[in-house]
Amino acid sequence: MKLQKSTCLALYSVLEAASNPDRQIAAAEIAEKYGVSPHHLAKVLRELGRAGIVESARGVGGGYRFSGNAKRLTLMDVIEIFEDISARSPEEEGEPATDVGSALGRVLSEIDEIARATFSSITIDTMLKLVDQARRPARPATSQPERAPA
Repeated sequence: MKLQKSTCLALYSVLEAASNPDRQIAAAEIAEKYGVSPHHLAKVLRELGRAGIVESARGVGGGYRFSGNAKRLTLMDVIEIFEDISARSPEEEGEPATDVGSALGRVLSEIDEIARATFSSITIDTMLKLVDQARRPARPATSQPERAPA
C-alpha cells in the first residue's frame, strides 16, 4: 500500500500536534520541518480539522492543536480521510485477466489487507511512544552481569 503525499503529511501533522496537545503548532513550522509546501499542508490540515482531529486558531500565536483521542485514534483513521482503501479486484488494480495476473492480484490484495489491519491496530499514542523511544539515547550494554553480594 503506497500512501499519497497528503496522507503522509496528515500523519506527520497529527503526530506533531499530538506530541504536545496543549501547544498550538504553526502550519509553517510543520511545513519547514518536513520540507513541504505550506499551501499544500494547509489543505491537509483543513481536512484534519473537518474530521475533528485538529482544531485551528487564527491570529498571533495561532496554529493547530490536537483535539482527538490519542489512545483511540489509529493510523488507519487518519489514512481513510485521504485514501480510497476499499478492496479492489485484480483487474481494477491493473493486473492482466490471466491466471498469473489473478494469482498475483490475490497476493497483492492480501498484502494490502495486512497493511490495513496493521494501520488499524496502531494508535497515535503507540506511535508517540515509538517516537519517544527513538529519541532516547541507547544505553550502553554491560560486559558482565551484575552479581548479588554474598
